[in-house]
Amino acid sequence: MTVALLVGLMAFSGRAQVTRFDRALWLQDYATLKQALEKSYSNLAWFASPEGGVDLPALDRRTLTALQSAQSDDEARSVLLSFVTSFHDGHFSPLPSVAPVAAAHARPDTPAYSRQDAAGGCAALGFSFEGTAAFSTPFESQRGFHLLADGLTQPFRAGELTAGDTPVKIGIVRIHDFESTQPSLCLEVWPQDNVWDAQGNLRRGVLQDEVEARWYQALATLLRTFRTDGVAAVLVDVGNNPGGDDSGDIAARLFTARPLRSSPLWMSQDQTASTPYFDEQLTDLHDALGRDPASQNLVNQSFTVFTAQKDALTKNVCPMDWVWRERRAWAQQPCRRLTEAGSAGGPLAYLAPGTVANPDVAQALHWPALIQPLWGTWTGSLYVLTNSHTYSAAEMFAAVLQNNQAAKIIGERTGGDGCGFMNTPDPVVLPNSHLRFRVPNCVRIRADSTDEVAGVTPDIPILPTQGENPRWRAIRLLGALSADLERRGPPSSQDR
Repeated sequence: MTVALLVGLMAFSGRAQVTRFDRALWLQDYATLKQALEKSYSNLAWFASPEGGVDLPALDRRTLTALQSAQSDDEARSVLLSFVTSFHDGHFSPLPSVAPVAAAHARPDTPAYSRQDAAGGCAALGFSFEGTAAFSTPFESQRGFHLLADGLTQPFRAGELTAGDTPVKIGIVRIHDFESTQPSLCLEVWPQDNVWDAQGNLRRGVLQDEVEARWYQALATLLRTFRTDGVAAVLVDVGNNPGGDDSGDIAARLFTARPLRSSPLWMSQDQTASTPYFDEQLTDLHDALGRDPASQNLVNQSFTVFTAQKDALTKNVCPMDWVWRERRAWAQQPCRRLTEAGSAGGPLAYLAPGTVANPDVAQALHWPALIQPLWGTWTGSLYVLTNSHTYSAAEMFAAVLQNNQAAKIIGERTGGDGCGFMNTPDPVVLPNSHLRFRVPNCVRIRADSTDEVAGVTPDIPILPTQGENPRWRAIRLLGALSADLERRGPPSSQDR
């Protein structure tokens, strides 16, 4: 036997050993994944209930049977991925594989931002247009549509038209995501003096705050235009909106004069995953102490409540392994492995305007206080357009308005991602396959006490029909909106 042939056989043998299928290791990975879900997955108790729509005992049996039948690593990997997608929770999802760290790398240099290069600086900071500016339904194709803003050179696409065969004018604004990362806003803010320090260095935090403020101001400006133009109702298009950040809850206040209570927030009873969120809120509340003597009692009360809620992470921690054996009703379920954590709007679900004079203290208690002067910019009839690709923070936007009876949802049921992450918990990494998964650590609770991950059901369903021209769908939608407006009659005093 030649040396070359011997080396080749040894190499082949080594590869065969590396890639040899071992079912026991995959079964071990599956057991690890289930244990991680029992410990950390905030939506597990919901999906373990009949209301959750996933028969976990049956799913577990199918997964075990499929792993026992798998004949290769690829087949076993597909089985585990299928298990995860069966939850229909976009936040519970696989992450890309990562290569092992070979050696320490030098810290990347901080870019040298130039006041004269706004386009390059904004690009380097990650300001980019994601998603699509177009309406999720082609309202532009309707007779009499007038475009007010294109959503490209301006943050939001908006227009006005008459609904159906009536002279009723509707204002439509598209929110394509809930993140203030539009390049147009960064380019506006970049030259401002307060964005640069005396040495000519970029103040990134100030830049981001200014961009965020302009995002809300741009929405408010459109709503004022609608009022000036005498529109009868506003339709907010969040179809195909993938979500974003807490602006999904905050921005809702611009569209109604009604007091909006943010959804109750629950966190996974996993200390590692959830403690950083509690610590962040307690730090902000501690910093707020003493800054406004008139509101000190309110801040102290919130600090005490949040401290107790953090302590609850370690108390009455129940085992969740029952979810693979039986289904238990959500409402009567004493074991959810969740703990209360204030609201989706911060420690307080609502803070009446004028309650706290110091704006920083008010924001520490209730995040929407950030834009309190803009609350109720629009006070008339309100509709929110959703579809099956409305997710996450966009669901939060629709839900808080529906929960508080401030808007009617029109269109399709949302995609059902609900709350994802209130901080950045480490992913679950399986020991043998090294598959990595994001596992959500928060839950937003609807007014009917259900988990928002179930999706937001429209008040006025407008479901797509097979082969329907999108223009005809727009006509159906506007006709349904017009008919609902006619049934409702003049706005109530609460909506003026």
